[in-house]
Amino acid sequence: MFNRTNFSTDEGLIKGCLKGDRSAQRHLYDTYSGKFLAICMRYLKDREHAEDVMIESFMKIFEKLPQFQAKGSFEGWMKRIVVTQALMTLRSNRHLMMEVNLEPEFDYSNHHYELTQLEAAELMELVQSLPVGYRTVFNLYAIEGFAHQEIADLLGITESTSKSQLNRARTALKEKIASLQPKTKTNHG
Repeated sequence: MFNRTNFSTDEGLIKGCLKGDRSAQRHLYDTYSGKFLAICMRYLKDREHAEDVMIESFMKIFEKLPQFQAKGSFEGWMKRIVVTQALMTLRSNRHLMMEVNLEPEFDYSNHHYELTQLEAAELMELVQSLPVGYRTVFNLYAIEGFAHQEIADLLGITESTSKSQLNRARTALKEKIASLQPKTKTNHG
Protein backbone atom coordinates (compact mmCIF):
# COMPACT_ATOMS: atom_id res chain seq x y z
CA MET A 1 0.00 0.00 0.00
CA PHE A 2 1.21 3.51 -0.81
CA ASN A 3 1.54 6.23 1.76
CA ARG A 4 1.20 9.98 1.29
CA THR A 5 4.94 10.49 0.80
CA ASN A 6 4.69 8.61 -2.50
CA PHE A 7 2.29 11.33 -3.67
CA SER A 8 4.69 14.22 -3.17
CA THR A 9 5.63 14.08 -6.85
CA ASP A 10 3.41 13.91 -9.90
CA GLU A 11 5.16 10.70 -10.93
CA GLY A 12 4.32 8.97 -7.64
CA LEU A 13 0.78 10.26 -7.74
CA ILE A 14 0.27 9.10 -11.33
CA LYS A 15 1.69 5.64 -10.56
CA GLY A 16 -0.62 5.28 -7.58
CA CYS A 17 -3.65 6.34 -9.61
CA LEU A 18 -2.75 3.99 -12.45
CA LYS A 19 -2.58 1.10 -9.96
CA GLY A 20 -6.07 2.00 -8.76
CA ASP A 21 -4.90 3.17 -5.33
CA ARG A 22 -7.91 4.98 -3.83
CA SER A 23 -5.74 7.13 -1.56
CA ALA A 24 -3.74 8.32 -4.60
CA GLN A 25 -6.94 9.14 -6.44
CA ARG A 26 -8.27 10.96 -3.40
CA HIS A 27 -5.01 12.89 -3.03
CA LEU A 28 -5.19 13.95 -6.70
CA TYR A 29 -8.79 15.07 -6.24
CA ASP A 30 -8.07 16.92 -2.98
CA THR A 31 -5.03 18.64 -4.50
CA TYR A 32 -6.68 19.91 -7.68
CA SER A 33 -10.45 20.03 -7.14
CA GLY A 34 -10.40 23.63 -5.87
CA LYS A 35 -8.40 24.88 -8.86
CA PHE A 36 -10.49 22.92 -11.33
CA LEU A 37 -13.78 24.07 -9.82
CA ALA A 38 -12.56 27.66 -10.21
CA ILE A 39 -11.83 26.96 -13.89
CA CYS A 40 -15.30 25.45 -14.38
CA MET A 41 -16.88 28.44 -12.62
CA ARG A 42 -15.18 30.76 -15.12
CA TYR A 43 -17.12 29.10 -17.93
CA LEU A 44 -20.35 28.09 -16.19
CA LYS A 45 -21.95 30.62 -13.87
CA ASP A 46 -24.07 28.06 -12.08
CA ARG A 47 -22.08 26.36 -9.30
CA GLU A 48 -24.04 23.12 -9.65
CA HIS A 49 -23.19 22.88 -13.36
CA ALA A 50 -19.58 23.75 -12.60
CA GLU A 51 -19.34 21.03 -9.94
CA ASP A 52 -20.85 18.48 -12.33
CA VAL A 53 -18.32 19.43 -15.00
CA MET A 54 -15.47 19.22 -12.49
CA ILE A 55 -16.53 15.69 -11.49
CA GLU A 56 -16.88 14.68 -15.15
CA SER A 57 -13.42 16.14 -15.74
CA PHE A 58 -11.89 14.02 -13.01
CA MET A 59 -13.55 10.94 -14.48
CA LYS A 60 -11.97 11.83 -17.85
CA ILE A 61 -8.59 12.46 -16.20
CA PHE A 62 -8.63 9.03 -14.52
CA GLU A 63 -9.85 7.43 -17.76
CA LYS A 64 -7.15 9.10 -19.90
CA LEU A 65 -4.33 8.89 -17.34
CA PRO A 66 -2.59 6.01 -19.17
CA GLN A 67 -2.30 8.38 -22.18
CA PHE A 68 -0.35 11.04 -20.23
CA GLN A 69 3.17 11.04 -21.68
CA ALA A 70 4.92 13.42 -19.25
CA LYS A 71 5.96 15.70 -22.13
CA GLY A 72 4.54 18.73 -20.37
CA SER A 73 3.18 19.60 -16.97
CA PHE A 74 0.74 17.13 -15.47
CA GLU A 75 -1.38 19.97 -14.11
CA GLY A 76 -1.45 21.61 -17.56
CA TRP A 77 -2.54 18.32 -19.14
CA MET A 78 -5.36 17.95 -16.61
CA LYS A 79 -6.34 21.62 -16.96
CA ARG A 80 -6.80 21.17 -20.70
CA ILE A 81 -9.18 18.27 -20.03
CA VAL A 82 -11.15 20.43 -17.57
CA VAL A 83 -11.41 23.35 -20.02
CA THR A 84 -12.43 21.01 -22.85
CA GLN A 85 -15.08 19.40 -20.65
CA ALA A 86 -16.47 22.81 -19.68
CA LEU A 87 -16.61 23.86 -23.34
CA MET A 88 -18.29 20.62 -24.37
CA THR A 89 -20.92 21.26 -21.70
CA LEU A 90 -21.48 24.79 -23.02
CA ARG A 91 -21.87 23.51 -26.56
CA SER A 92 -24.18 20.61 -25.70
CA ASN A 93 -26.63 22.50 -23.46
CA ARG A 94 -28.88 24.76 -25.48
CA HIS A 95 -29.64 27.06 -22.54
CA LEU A 96 -25.91 27.58 -22.01
CA MET A 97 -25.14 28.16 -25.69
CA MET A 98 -22.81 30.95 -26.62
CA GLU A 99 -24.47 33.98 -28.03
CA VAL A 100 -22.88 36.27 -30.53
CA ASN A 101 -23.84 39.82 -29.77
CA LEU A 102 -24.16 41.81 -32.95
CA GLU A 103 -24.91 45.14 -31.32
CA PRO A 104 -22.98 48.07 -32.72
CA GLU A 105 -19.82 48.78 -30.81
CA PHE A 106 -19.57 51.90 -28.73
CA ASP A 107 -16.45 53.92 -28.13
CA TYR A 108 -15.52 53.52 -24.51
CA SER A 109 -12.04 54.98 -24.95
CA ASN A 110 -13.02 58.14 -23.09
CA HIS A 111 -13.63 56.20 -19.86
CA HIS A 112 -10.79 56.42 -17.39
CA TYR A 113 -10.35 53.44 -15.17
CA GLU A 114 -7.71 52.08 -12.88
CA LEU A 115 -7.24 48.35 -12.57
CA THR A 116 -4.99 48.77 -9.56
CA GLN A 117 -8.01 49.70 -7.46
CA LEU A 118 -9.79 46.44 -8.28
CA GLU A 119 -9.15 43.27 -6.38
CA ALA A 120 -8.69 40.06 -8.38
CA ALA A 121 -11.94 38.67 -6.99
CA GLU A 122 -13.83 41.78 -8.12
CA LEU A 123 -12.34 41.48 -11.59
CA MET A 124 -13.35 37.81 -11.80
CA GLU A 125 -16.89 38.80 -10.76
CA LEU A 126 -16.95 41.30 -13.61
CA VAL A 127 -15.76 38.60 -16.04
CA GLN A 128 -18.47 36.27 -14.69
CA SER A 129 -21.10 38.91 -15.42
CA LEU A 130 -20.24 38.98 -19.13
CA PRO A 131 -22.52 37.20 -21.61
CA VAL A 132 -21.54 33.55 -22.12
CA GLY A 133 -19.84 34.07 -25.50
CA TYR A 134 -17.75 37.00 -24.34
CA ARG A 135 -16.84 35.30 -21.07
CA THR A 136 -15.86 32.03 -22.74
CA VAL A 137 -13.58 33.59 -25.34
CA PHE A 138 -12.09 36.01 -22.79
CA ASN A 139 -11.29 33.14 -20.41
CA LEU A 140 -9.79 30.99 -23.15
CA TYR A 141 -7.66 33.79 -24.57
CA ALA A 142 -6.70 35.97 -21.61
CA ILE A 143 -6.64 33.41 -18.80
CA GLU A 144 -5.97 30.02 -20.40
CA GLY A 145 -3.65 31.37 -23.11
CA PHE A 146 -5.28 29.80 -26.17
CA ALA A 147 -4.74 31.34 -29.62
CA HIS A 148 -7.76 32.53 -31.61
CA GLN A 149 -7.51 29.62 -34.06
CA GLU A 150 -7.50 27.13 -31.16
CA ILE A 151 -10.51 28.89 -29.63
CA ALA A 152 -12.31 28.78 -32.96
CA ASP A 153 -11.64 25.05 -33.27
CA LEU A 154 -12.71 24.33 -29.67
CA LEU A 155 -15.93 26.32 -29.92
CA GLY A 156 -16.88 25.62 -33.51
CA ILE A 157 -16.76 29.30 -34.47
CA THR A 158 -14.62 31.28 -36.89
CA GLU A 159 -11.35 32.88 -35.87
CA SER A 160 -12.82 36.30 -36.63
CA THR A 161 -15.78 35.58 -34.34
CA SER A 162 -13.31 34.68 -31.59
CA LYS A 163 -11.45 37.96 -32.10
CA SER A 164 -14.72 39.89 -32.18
CA GLN A 165 -15.98 38.24 -28.98
CA LEU A 166 -12.69 39.04 -27.23
CA ASN A 167 -12.82 42.66 -28.35
CA ARG A 168 -16.41 43.00 -27.17
CA ALA A 169 -15.55 41.33 -23.85
CA ARG A 170 -12.71 43.77 -23.29
CA THR A 171 -14.94 46.71 -24.18
CA ALA A 172 -17.68 45.51 -21.83
CA LEU A 173 -15.14 44.98 -19.04
CA LYS A 174 -13.71 48.47 -19.53
CA GLU A 175 -17.22 49.89 -19.28
CA LYS A 176 -17.98 47.89 -16.12
CA ILE A 177 -14.66 48.91 -14.54
CA ALA A 178 -15.23 52.56 -15.43
CA SER A 179 -18.67 52.47 -13.84
CA LEU A 180 -17.14 51.18 -10.59
CA GLN A 181 -14.56 53.93 -10.31
CA PRO A 182 -15.35 56.81 -7.97
CA LYS A 183 -16.00 60.10 -9.69
CA THR A 184 -12.84 62.09 -9.09
CA LYS A 185 -13.69 65.29 -10.94
CA THR A 186 -16.68 67.40 -10.13
CA ASN A 187 -17.71 70.67 -11.68
CA HIS A 188 -18.12 73.50 -9.19
CA GLY A 189 -18.31 76.33 -11.59
